[in-house]
Amino acid sequence: MFIQYNNEQFFTVSFGAGARTLVGIGGWTGSWEVWADVFGILSQSWRTVGIDHRGTGATLAATEGVTIEQMAGDLLAVLDAMGIENCVLAAESSGTAVALTAAHQQPERFAGLVLSGGLYYRPPSREPDSFLLALQQDYETAVHYFITNCLPETDSLAMHQWAKKILLRASQTAAINLYTATLDLDLRPLLSQISQPALILHGEADRILPVDSSRWLATQLPHNQLHILPGAGHAPMMTYAQEVTEAINRYFLPA
Repeated sequence: MFIQYNNEQFFTVSFGAGARTLVGIGGWTGSWEVWADVFGILSQSWRTVGIDHRGTGATLAATEGVTIEQMAGDLLAVLDAMGIENCVLAAESSGTAVALTAAHQQPERFAGLVLSGGLYYRPPSREPDSFLLALQQDYETAVHYFITNCLPETDSLAMHQWAKKILLRASQTAAINLYTATLDLDLRPLLSQISQPALILHGEADRILPVDSSRWLATQLPHNQLHILPGAGHAPMMTYAQEVTEAINRYFLPA
């Protein structure tokens, strides 16, 4: 369904009827669909909710001048509209920055966090950003390059085409604006204040963000468990859905 907020339309889906709710958001131009396979398993025991953030999927919301803080505000407003007072929030890649910001702003809303291949810091550079230049010059080729590096563990044409269709639903302008919003990102000062239990996931074969970034994150969050997935790339929720699901259930629904 669509949630109207500030005259913009945010697309959401909901599955299952479990006592606990897990909300999933994507990163960069990834829609909620990156969590689809995980939701398919988790929905047997959880209520699972997916949200397309601005610029992605079926959501109709402007991206000009978009900021991580604005996206966190969007998320909280959509949760309000859906009557979700408390949930576990799952985020991947740059969606992690949104999740951490929202968890810092309203900690009582989140029973826990799932952070996969999380981006929370991007050091400043005096050199032009090569990926930003690629997006500006040849958007589709840049997305193809990104997918190849996101999913190094599989040569499945179907999987790569699925990822391409997800990402290319975002316009070139939206993709550039969403990427620009992460330049010079630095949430490190907030990390020690994130009190929620956090399951940190990272694919050992990740070519987008180094595994060491999640290892360091695990030293900063007060309550966390780091789970490194051997052989997985940057999007293990798509290629290692069973393993990701089992890790979530073990951490949040212990026997």
